[in-house]
Parts: sequence; structure tokens; C-alpha cells
Amino acid sequence: MIGAPMVGKTSLVRRFVHGVFSESYLSTIGVRIERKTSSDDRDSELVVWDLHGEEETRGLRSSHLRNLSGYVLVADGTAPWTLDEAIAVQKRTVEIVGDVPFVLLVNKVDLTATWSVGVDQVQRLEDRGWTVLLTSAKNGEGVAEAFDFLIARMSDREAGVPVGS
Repeated sequence: MIGAPMVGKTSLVRRFVHGVFSESYLSTIGVRIERKTSSDDRDSELVVWDLHGEEETRGLRSSHLRNLSGYVLVADGTAPWTLDEAIAVQKRTVEIVGDVPFVLLVNKVDLTATWSVGVDQVQRLEDRGWTVLLTSAKNGEGVAEAFDFLIARMSDREAGVPVGS
């Protein structure tokens, strides 16, 4: 889980792994690691590293990214600067680990009345081959589907299917 501070990375992980949401904000310090065994036919264990939010890509540590199988970028639909940060972080991640599966989650879809991220911005990223999904850690919308998508992409990669396929 990579993205700017306060975009909902920890809340998305808690929703996915434990099925809960809390209104309380707790800043992640360093890395929080969670595990979840998939209940699909792959029967695999997913280890999720929830990295603390970085306001600048310089803070992204290569030691946290080394040997990853895939990653989730998170932006906040109510804060357009976080989408710019996600784009910068994705570029930095590719420099460190190369081309591995990822998905961009634009979180807080439950607050669409206050969204500032435009459909055109999302479309431009999709035109570049990005998978962009809308999620809400608060009500769970799209969360399981987002992780299922990433798990499938990682499994495809292990099976030799090219990342962009």
C-alpha cells in the first residue's frame, strides 16, 4: 500500500483484512504488516505492507519495495494532489522494482459530492494502461474487488502472463 498521507491506506487494509472501519485516524509510522489468506481457488496468503504516507517520493525506501510481487497505489478522490503524488510514486516504484502488477485505488467514493478528481484524469491514466478502481474503506465498496484484481494479476505474472495483458 503506497500513497500520500491520509488517503486511507490503513483503512483499506483494515477493511480488506478484518472487515472493519474506524473513524479514528491513526498515522502509520514505518510499516504495518497484515496477512490474509485468500478464500478463492488460489488458496494463497497475501502479505500486505502498509507503508507510512510520504508527501514526497524521495521518502519512498527501496528496502520496503524490494522483492514485492505487486502493489496498490492509493489516492483520495477529495484531494487531487494525492493523485499527482500517486503518479510520482508509481514512477519511483518502477525505477526501483521494474514492471510489476499494480492497481490505483481512488478512495473515498462515499464522498463523491466533495470529489475533486475528475473523470478525465482517471481516463488519462486508464489510457496509459493503468487499472483505476474506485473504493470506499468506510462502506467497503470496491475493496475486495481491488485486492482480488491485484491477486489475479500477480498470479498471472507468476504463470508467465505479461503484466500488461
